[in-house]
Amino acid sequence: MTRTASVTRSFSFDAAHQLPWHPGKCARLHGHTYRLEVTATGPVGTNGIVIDFADLKSAVERDLIDRLDHTLLNDSIDNPTAERVALHILDTLVQRGLPVTRIRLWETPDCCVEVHP
Repeated sequence: MTRTASVTRSFSFDAAHQLPWHPGKCARLHGHTYRLEVTATGPVGTNGIVIDFADLKSAVERDLIDRLDHTLLNDSIDNPTAERVALHILDTLVQRGLPVTRIRLWETPDCCVEVHP
């Protein structure tokens, strides 16, 4: 019997954005220390893993963290709400062939969004 498992790796990056349409403080340029959780799901292979944590780390850092860290998100993502940033991350990783089943993006210690393919 083939069994599946989910593995999650956490990351963080700092970035700024502004939401000009927002009626509150978010209309002004401001920054966050984002916490990102990437979950991959798939069959547990003969080697006993879904994906090597190191491989997941290198892919996320190369394809996302290195490109988003210390940037103005408005320059690369239209209307960069937490939801749209999370969807951008999901789309990027799925296009790279990673078996991503969940992205959870924490914009503050108390507020996060979760997206699925």
